[in-house]
Amino acid sequence: MKPPLPLSEAQARLLASVDALAPEDVPVEQALGRCLAAPLTARRTQPAADLSAMDGYAMREGEHGPWKVVGESAAGHPYSGIVGAGEAIRISTGALMPAGASAVLLQENAHRDGETLALNGEGEPSARHIRRTGFDFGSGDALLPPGTRVGPAQIALALSAGNSSLSVHGLPRLAILDSGDELAADPANCALHQIPASNGAMLAAMASGLAADIQRLGPVPDDLDALAAALDAAGHAEVIVTSGGASVGDHDLIRPALEAWGAQIDFWRVAMKPGKPLLVARKGGTVVLGLPGNPVSSFVTAYFFLLPLLRALAGNSRPLPSPIPLRLAGEMPAGGGRMEFLRAVLVDGKAVPVTERDSSALRAMASSGLLIERPANAPPAPPGSIVPAYWIGNGGVA
Repeated sequence: MKPPLPLSEAQARLLASVDALAPEDVPVEQALGRCLAAPLTARRTQPAADLSAMDGYAMREGEHGPWKVVGESAAGHPYSGIVGAGEAIRISTGALMPAGASAVLLQENAHRDGETLALNGEGEPSARHIRRTGFDFGSGDALLPPGTRVGPAQIALALSAGNSSLSVHGLPRLAILDSGDELAADPANCALHQIPASNGAMLAAMASGLAADIQRLGPVPDDLDALAAALDAAGHAEVIVTSGGASVGDHDLIRPALEAWGAQIDFWRVAMKPGKPLLVARKGGTVVLGLPGNPVSSFVTAYFFLLPLLRALAGNSRPLPSPIPLRLAGEMPAGGGRMEFLRAVLVDGKAVPVTERDSSALRAMASSGLLIERPANAPPAPPGSIVPAYWIGNGGVA
């Protein structure tokens, strides 16, 4: 039997086996969560003309007053005349600078009596309060590279740059298959020899927003024919993820079921804890991930394999999660022979590993907000040590 693959090698091998889905044009406001298939280019200049950055008065630079207020420039309602010597225009933030004006006096630095304006001794008119034409971007500028995930700020940028549609990659279809004779579909009606089927719902929630369609199948019993039928039902998807049955027990049938279905096993077993019995297979354009059945193992392997796979298919240029450096609040013992991911909470900006390490313990998983990465054979880490940690978004802040 081949030794387990290192995590980084397994991730690279999985991601190298897929290409981003074909691009399509969609309205900008429908592109949320999608990834750009082409650079986002500005079709207009922003701002298109000099604007005031503050509320106040516009006048010629170098003048010290007093001035006569001769009009107003409001956002969306510019002043149509030309500002002459000794004249000032009331101006609001975002309003067009009037012709002839080259400085802005802040409202709090002005004293106004009727139409007469003077300095109050707190400041002078300045050109630094003007947003110059094109200071944000100019027409033709490349604003965002391909592979950028479109979020709220990217939607605002695209619209401000004059784009009504975007070229984005499609989102993959995902089928999730729970398997195991011990699984009960109804959590309120669970016999002593059963456990509620929760992994499928967890995986669907994790993948929410990363897939065009999520199909739930199961629980499927530990039976080759039943598993083959479920795989056939899921065969339209770009990704099938199974939970349970990926190990080597007498009732772990995912691998033989995949082989009988006609899938080719790419690799099996990864040198990580939890999550060693991970399986990756392929049939045509479908990638199959066989995740362990223990819920913590299923969560961790989905975080490091399923979610990056979905991001890569959606065209994300940075599909892998990035660790953040955090200080340990207490001591951590030496690690074992595999790379390990420890559940932890964030307390006063420091990582505190939870004491429960069992891979079936969902309470500890649900209360954790972090996964601390421990390399294989890591030495003991004293308090204050910097460790790489991954934010998993479960809360986990004390």
